[in-house]
Amino acid sequence: MKKVYSFFTAFIIIFLISSGNLFSQPKLPSIFGDNMVLQQQTDVSIWGTATNNSTVKVTTSWNKKSYTAKAGNDGKWKLKVSTPSAGGPYEVSISEGKTVTLKNVLIGEVWVCSGQSNMEMPVKGYMNQPIIGSNEAIATSNNPKIRLFTVTKATNLLPQDDFTGSWKLCEPENVSQFSATAYFFGLMLNRALDVPIGLVNTSWGGTRIEPWISEDGIKKFDFVTLPDKNQTGTLSPQTPTVLFNGMINPMVGYGIRGAIWYQGESNRNEPDKYVKLLPGMVENWRSLWGVGEFPFYYVQIAPYNYGLTGLNSAYLREAQLKAASASKNIGMAGTMDIGEEFCIHPADKKAGGDRLAYQALAKTYGKKGFAAEGPVLKEMKIEGQMVKLTFDNAVNGLTAFGKELSCFEVAGANKMFYPAKAFFSGGGVVLISQYVGTPVAVRYAFKDFIIGDLFNTEGLPASSFRTDDWPVE
Repeated sequence: MKKVYSFFTAFIIIFLISSGNLFSQPKLPSIFGDNMVLQQQTDVSIWGTATNNSTVKVTTSWNKKSYTAKAGNDGKWKLKVSTPSAGGPYEVSISEGKTVTLKNVLIGEVWVCSGQSNMEMPVKGYMNQPIIGSNEAIATSNNPKIRLFTVTKATNLLPQDDFTGSWKLCEPENVSQFSATAYFFGLMLNRALDVPIGLVNTSWGGTRIEPWISEDGIKKFDFVTLPDKNQTGTLSPQTPTVLFNGMINPMVGYGIRGAIWYQGESNRNEPDKYVKLLPGMVENWRSLWGVGEFPFYYVQIAPYNYGLTGLNSAYLREAQLKAASASKNIGMAGTMDIGEEFCIHPADKKAGGDRLAYQALAKTYGKKGFAAEGPVLKEMKIEGQMVKLTFDNAVNGLTAFGKELSCFEVAGANKMFYPAKAFFSGGGVVLISQYVGTPVAVRYAFKDFIIGDLFNTEGLPASSFRTDDWPVE
């Protein structure tokens, strides 16, 4: 009798061990969940953890296909599924015995939205800092084709596999808490393309750019010191790599169309480094995602009165302007007309979001018939006391919308800048100053706080710029 009992017990134990995966449920990072948007018309990666060495099956309802992957000795698995053109809602089922079903999944266009406080700033605004038109935008925001994901703030010295967050429906309570810049960007894309839009907001106010770059990316800059991985205690979000590790790495490889960025204020005193760091971060993210030179569009920091300490922020804006031509598929949205002297968070977030969308619609989606960026200096000619300027991105001409051009300065060989009288002529701008007999250099809106007045006729502003390369004094 004892032998029979022992045999039966052993049989049950062996059966339970061998069939354990019948009762196991695969685990997915939070970027995969109900209400998510998957990038259309590509092979998107799906990954997670399961029982060691088990077989995981993923079934997609849009094509009724199943895909399988074997988990490694560490339980990690990853596979790719083919996505159709935009549509939905669909379901995605993941199983290694017990099934996890992701519901209300859309196929469309996915964008990562990152940066510091001007990206983080929600549609409802900050305390005593409003967003123009926010109440109406929130009240009318119900849209089944837009989905929102906000990554919870996290720092880490090592790359993480997951972060905290979930996909939310586009409805007033959720929109009020979501990034205003990202929302207005996504809203225009949705209206113009008529496809679902997924927005992943991963931002942290007051942060520098170095924390958003991976360790391998940071190593390329000898002026940045890597953190001590053995340090203990509270980890500053300004520490290089820590925001990438905690807030970007967990979604590296998720199917995206591109990224938008709004940051720079915290690096304003180091424009010579920022002009390298911004393209470096773009290259870093692209290399890790492994899907080619995906588009990357960013907002130029707006003019603001930083006070008497620190560098004129026009130098950082100049660095951002230069970065726009440093790599393929990069573009900058100007904000010279919406800055506020005593508030670093411009209330007109719709302008920034819309201008990012113009870039994406024209350059990524090939739409035509509208302008995507503001005037950029093409050529300077000096004729005696006069300076003649011509601009790119102004095929239909330039305008100050009825105001006098008041932001130009000229300088002679003594490097002393004086206000210039400016007027439109022949599709360009002509400058003259009674104080400068032989001009050699021009600056436009090159001050900490100033409201720009030069636009193309489509209403997009020119960046502050200078033609000299004189050292900062």
